[in-house]
This record gives sequence, C-alpha cells and structure tokens, in this order.
Amino acid sequence: MKKIYSSFDEIDKDLKILKLQKDIDLEEVKISYHEVKNSLSPIGLISNVAGAIAQKAFVLKAVNKLLGIKRVKKVDDAKI
Repeated sequence: MKKIYSSFDEIDKDLKILKLQKDIDLEEVKISYHEVKNSLSPIGLISNVAGAIAQKAFVLKAVNKLLGIKRVKKVDDAKI
C-alpha cells in the first residue's frame, strides 16, 4: 500500500511507529527465546513432566469421582 506524505512530520511519525513496532517484536522474540531455553533445560523438562503427570492424575481422579468409578482390587485365586 502506497502512502503519499504531505509533510516530513508525517514521515517522522510513521518512522517512530515502525521503530516502536520493531522494538516490541524484538522483545517478544527475546521472551520466546528465554521461555524455550528454560523449558528445554534439565530442570525445566523435569518440572514439565512432573506437572503433566500431576495434572493427568488430578483429572483422572476428578473424572472417576464424578462418574463414581471405583478401583477394583484383584484377588488371588489361591486365597479363595
């Protein structure tokens, strides 16, 4: 899209806006880089796995409670 400027002030204003947008994009890239770096660290991986296991256990327990499903224990045939 072509824009026709009528003054240098308009050009300066658009240049400032573009510079700010570039700075914001650069900060977002930095934040994303640090998030990926932290999540791929050994401690980050362990905490992600532990969090996922805990979350699945919680959901499973909640679903079982809502549906009324109870765990059935196996009985050895020798004891009967």
